[in-house]
Amino acid sequence: MAGDAVLIAAQSGRALAEAARRAGLRPFVADLFADSDTLELAEAHRPLEGRFDTGRLGAAVLASLDELSASAGGRPIGVILGSGFEAAPALIDAIGARHRLLGASAAAVSALKDPLRFAALCRSLDIPHPAVTLARLDEPKAWLLKRAGGSGGGHIRPATRGPAPPGAYFQARVPGRAFALNFLADASEVHVLALTEQWSVASPLRPHRYAGALAPGRNEASPLAPAIVSAIVEAAGRLVRATGLRGLASADVLSDGAGWWLTEINPRPGATLDVLDRRGVPLLAAHVAACLGAAPALGPAPEDAAASQICYAARDHAVIPAVAWPDHVRDRPRAGTRVTRDAPLCTVLAGGLDGPAARQELRTRIASLRDRLPEEETHEHQPAEPERPRDAPGGALRR
Repeated sequence: MAGDAVLIAAQSGRALAEAARRAGLRPFVADLFADSDTLELAEAHRPLEGRFDTGRLGAAVLASLDELSASAGGRPIGVILGSGFEAAPALIDAIGARHRLLGASAAAVSALKDPLRFAALCRSLDIPHPAVTLARLDEPKAWLLKRAGGSGGGHIRPATRGPAPPGAYFQARVPGRAFALNFLADASEVHVLALTEQWSVASPLRPHRYAGALAPGRNEASPLAPAIVSAIVEAAGRLVRATGLRGLASADVLSDGAGWWLTEINPRPGATLDVLDRRGVPLLAAHVAACLGAAPALGPAPEDAAASQICYAARDHAVIPAVAWPDHVRDRPRAGTRVTRDAPLCTVLAGGLDGPAARQELRTRIASLRDRLPEEETHEHQPAEPERPRDAPGGALRR
């Protein structure tokens, strides 16, 4: 597989492109942002714009992948899809008709990302999952409003009275801290990578906006009781067998320490790829192997901890100048890019001997980065800042 070409399509393709390079693959990327490090990593790049669940952009995705395949000599090993396709199973099917899918099938995505189907599947498999409804709410305080197929938390709002708007649904509020079980699936089993902790940073309009994730060191005590972790792993396994899911994926859960609720499955490589891809076997190589056959042995987890966080712009950057980005910064906007206040600016990575040390290093690096960014023209806060999906952390919808 070393040296083979692979097609990548995502809202942001940088993390997948970097993981492909670690796996010895040559990435050909189509994404929305064309961040400077994405362009450095990609053998070729095609720009996209808009949301993938619309017909116009769907046609652009297909055309871009065909062009990238041709530039790769017409022999890529397949296509890996990142964020943005959760609400577009028909487009996934169309892509699969032209290129070999290295990841979840359209049928699996439909089963896992349609909110009502997923809730019914969880009930049938005896998996705790918050109640969902499209019906009119008279007492909305106990509910959240979510967009079907949304990612990154930016689409989550407090529920309002009345029925759910088109393309959205209500989900009951449940207590607890946010975690994600990250795993590799081979249609029958889950191979656990890590239980990562997640946190959010609210903005005025996006109270559940995703911020970052922490992958603990190998010998750190789990923040959740072993019985809860085992139950989450078993639930993920039942879902994998029920849907035939293959490849890297994650299960988002909330836990108050006494109980837990599965909120969603992300059937693709996710936002934690940067902090998890530190084993002897490159994770994208394992992803490809699991999609083509059986999952390989992954080797032990890293001894140290790693963390990543989106650095949101504290002010409008009318035009980003050329910046000497530190080595620990990813998703670097190109010079000449406009970034509005509260939009994601970049992603910052950090490590440490344990979780607290990694989180502290992350805070230090983010503060240092903010200090060294040049002063830019600022404007009044724009109340509808662009949304940046969780798995496309840097280079926000800056256009």
